[in-house]
Amino acid sequence: MGLLDRLRARLRGSARPASTRPSLAIRPSEMLLRKRNRLTGPASDDHEFTLRQRLHDDPNDTEAFAALADVVRRQAAEGHEDAERRPRAANDAVWALAEELAHSSKAWYPLIELGRLSLHEDLEGAQRRLGIAVEREPTGRALAEGLAMLRREGMPEVALALGVGHWRPREHVPGAGRELVQAAAEAGRIGEARRHLDALAEHPDADVTDLRDQLDSLAARRRGTAPA
Repeated sequence: MGLLDRLRARLRGSARPASTRPSLAIRPSEMLLRKRNRLTGPASDDHEFTLRQRLHDDPNDTEAFAALADVVRRQAAEGHEDAERRPRAANDAVWALAEELAHSSKAWYPLIELGRLSLHEDLEGAQRRLGIAVEREPTGRALAEGLAMLRREGMPEVALALGVGHWRPREHVPGAGRELVQAAAEAGRIGEARRHLDALAEHPDADVTDLRDQLDSLAARRRGTAPA
């Protein structure tokens, strides 16, 4: 074959349709899919990916956190044949999730979850995490969440200590003050509860009528002047 013939053959080869040649390019959708697979596992788990994206955008999305915590808790439990180890594995998975999100300087809710998970094994560490959460959130929402969590865990005294150290009646949402009043009442400190209630009543958006009635009823029962 002469030089001219070889040149013609090469030109014919290069003119083949692009579909017959392997492509080395990665389409944008494929890049996103690969990234998602690295972060969340199976590509079919769109729900988990969506939850993780929501928490990436807002680590304090309590609804997304609760839903994703259920997912990772279930996955961790299913990974253990030993039924006795499943609860611990589930809690460890939620801990890892909260710890990852807590690295964000704007994250406060993950710190409350870390506080809850460590409350009964490391009270000092839990209190430190809750304090950081409250300091990161200026409106008092984190304080309200932290106090409510401590009350649910049966630790009103710890809640009272957290609230007294951080509550700012004129700056925080009324919910924080309400939780503090109830924590004081549950701790048996009726006089202190009344003082916090009086401070809360000065907030323009606070309605404390129900709390005052509850305190009056509680005080009456303690005096033995009202039915239990």
